[in-house]
Amino acid sequence: MPASRWNTETLELLDWMEQADFAVNDFFSRAMLSSILNEDRKDEIEGRSEEFLENVPAYLPILPLRGLVVYPHTAVPLTIGQPRSIRLVDDVLAEDDRLVVLVASKDPELEAPDPDELYKVGTIATIHRLFRAPDGTIRLLVQGMTRCRLEDFKQEEPYLKATVELNPVLPEDSLEIEAMARKMRDQFSHIAEMIPNIPQELVEAVMVLDDPLQIAYNVATFQNLDLEEAQELLALDSIEEKLHKLVSFMTREVEMLEIGQKIQKQARSEIGKVQREYFLREQLKAIQTELGEEDEQKGEVKEFSQKIEEAEMSEEANKQAVHELDRMSRLPTASAEYGVIRTYLDWMVSLPWSKTTEDKLAIDHARQVLDEDHYGLEDIKERVLEFLAVRKMRKERVDEFETQNDDSIRQIREGVILCFVGPPGVGKTSLGRSIARSMGRKFIRASLGGIRDEAEIRGHRRTYIGSMPGRIIQSLRRIESNNPVFMLDEIDKLGQGFRGDPTSALLEVLDPEQNSEFRDNYLEVAYDLSKAMFITTANLLEPIPAPLRDRMEIIRLSGYTDKEKKAIAKQYLIPRQVRENGLRREEVSFSDEALQTIVRSYTREAGVRNLERKLGSICRKVVTQIAEGKIESLEITSEQAREFLGRPKFFGTEELAERTSIPGVAAGLAWTSTGGEVLFVEATLMPGNNKFQLTGSLGDVMKESAQAALSYLRSRAEEFKLDDNFFGNHDIHLHVPAGAQPKDGPSAGITMATALASLVLGRLVREDVTMTGEITLRGQVLPVGGVKEKVLAAYRAGSTTVLLPKRNQADLEDLPDEIVEAIDFIFVETIEEVFQAGLEKPT
Repeated sequence: MPASRWNTETLELLDWMEQADFAVNDFFSRAMLSSILNEDRKDEIEGRSEEFLENVPAYLPILPLRGLVVYPHTAVPLTIGQPRSIRLVDDVLAEDDRLVVLVASKDPELEAPDPDELYKVGTIATIHRLFRAPDGTIRLLVQGMTRCRLEDFKQEEPYLKATVELNPVLPEDSLEIEAMARKMRDQFSHIAEMIPNIPQELVEAVMVLDDPLQIAYNVATFQNLDLEEAQELLALDSIEEKLHKLVSFMTREVEMLEIGQKIQKQARSEIGKVQREYFLREQLKAIQTELGEEDEQKGEVKEFSQKIEEAEMSEEANKQAVHELDRMSRLPTASAEYGVIRTYLDWMVSLPWSKTTEDKLAIDHARQVLDEDHYGLEDIKERVLEFLAVRKMRKERVDEFETQNDDSIRQIREGVILCFVGPPGVGKTSLGRSIARSMGRKFIRASLGGIRDEAEIRGHRRTYIGSMPGRIIQSLRRIESNNPVFMLDEIDKLGQGFRGDPTSALLEVLDPEQNSEFRDNYLEVAYDLSKAMFITTANLLEPIPAPLRDRMEIIRLSGYTDKEKKAIAKQYLIPRQVRENGLRREEVSFSDEALQTIVRSYTREAGVRNLERKLGSICRKVVTQIAEGKIESLEITSEQAREFLGRPKFFGTEELAERTSIPGVAAGLAWTSTGGEVLFVEATLMPGNNKFQLTGSLGDVMKESAQAALSYLRSRAEEFKLDDNFFGNHDIHLHVPAGAQPKDGPSAGITMATALASLVLGRLVREDVTMTGEITLRGQVLPVGGVKEKVLAAYRAGSTTVLLPKRNQADLEDLPDEIVEAIDFIFVETIEEVFQAGLEKPT
């Protein structure tokens, strides 16, 4: 169409587009131009539509578009820069009809897409105007004419050409289409009200259109649709479907714009509130100045300055605090940074930089306190007394040390790190409180179980919102002392996640050579932790990394004997439960037989937690009867304990005798994180073809021990007077009960061998015998660990004879005298000795 046919408004818009650096995706300019051109050429388009459809060539050049879909009846500005696209445009301009097929590429990132990478539905368009820019690109103004479908590509070089099939949208007329077209115009008008950049002329041009299809295409040109959505709209064959799809798109756009306006309104309200507060504060400052009063900020700065002086910080910390205070004094109180600095200074001045509790170094007093709070535990008590004795002598001879020039004397470490390892309920945590009381220090406990973030130990950096120091610094602030007894509970339960390894952060805390300059990420200055006495607790030593174990002095706590449990119950547990349940001492008492019954028949543990629960249950039942007026006081006997607690849960020697009453069952001893346990091993024999089955959730090591035991027996079949085909004609099944609980380790080797020997020889295992030890393929018995816990378990189960490896004989020194006297220990070196001591004599 010649330029003289265009109206003045169109020409002005084209001149502006030539002079400006317009973008292809500028949908405002596209929609504005489309509406003006279509309104300007409405009569011509309608008059030439039939003639155009008849004269369109079947073979046309293809111009791929990146991220853009051109609709029929719309005018769109394009910018092209690819050499093959420029070549295509030059060839098309040489033709009379100037027709080209505009098809969107499936991947907008591709500069030169292949035929398979193009959508199949596009728009036949005519090129109206061309402008060559100084940078070598060409800017076009194209007019979409009709829709088409790509068939066969006949040419790929120098540009794409294909046969096309015209695919115009057939006209439709219904009330529903008219209603949707009206709805679309209303939504478009509503959107224009919420977007100030939309020209009013564009809205007016759309509002005067009558053709629903033309309305849809012009509004879609304006809408900021995704490429897939725009292509889907073009590909729909029905006008009604197009309108439905476009109305849903516009409804979503209206909702997004309304939410955006709501957010903007809220933000504007918040900004106005902040400005109002700022003006009010400034007026308040002016009023305070007129009255000769000090404003709030100056008062805070003066207060912090005084607290910094009183805190007696280290030189580095004092310098940092003064620097931050100077920054805060120059910031407005409404600033976010002001609040961050104020919180930081509050932490700095509230830490106990120089607050120390004086140690009570009287050894006799410390021994008395430890004996009052705990029964037994002599090794730990002696270690604490040694620590106090060293502190006392150093304090008394400090002048003598200072006069000497020996650096090794002057650099004696202040810190001591103890690690209590033992099963639950043996008093590890309560022992820390007793140590603090005996030394006259404050006590603080921090549980480390389940911590997976390094920042929990070392703190968060101040750059994060809501950051704070780690648990070490927080605990010291709460306790208000720089030399407390600091207990880190459950150190073996520390986790490791993507936020770092907390155990690595503890290396600095628990190293006496480094913790004098512990740096929390939040404080950013060194804090001296060497004056604190750190105590850690764990149920297992293996999960603790080796570098961390190396920094601690390991002290193992084993389980209690029945005698120790009864003594603990009398001295500590019963008085506490009497007091907690509102009883007087004379209202309830326990006989020794009752305590023995509770310990043996209702609890089987290394510690005393379940024992205390049972005592508390009895006390509550006594309280109930006293409150009802049935009794005034009660002495608990063995029979009454059974009446209050119900049927027994554990059995003593009866269980051993019952389980070993048939051949093929042996009682072993196992070590667990909760103490020692009696472990039964059962074996059975059946006709078969030399199969060996293992069950009971056994680990690889335990399975190998069972295989070694069976191989030893088969190698000694002649000595045991077994038939040559005995093992070949039988299957053996070995099972370890409590199958839901995983089991592993080599210490059940001699137990498995004894059970198999009892089975094949038909000899019972002695009912009073329990055993532990590793077996070799040659029948040697090797030493094992956890002997004390295992022997305690045998003692609790009523075993009177325990078979141990010969090289574990030295472990008896750790056992209480009452157990050594009550149990007959037989030390073995070979499996033959185990069979001789553990099996009944042949009849």
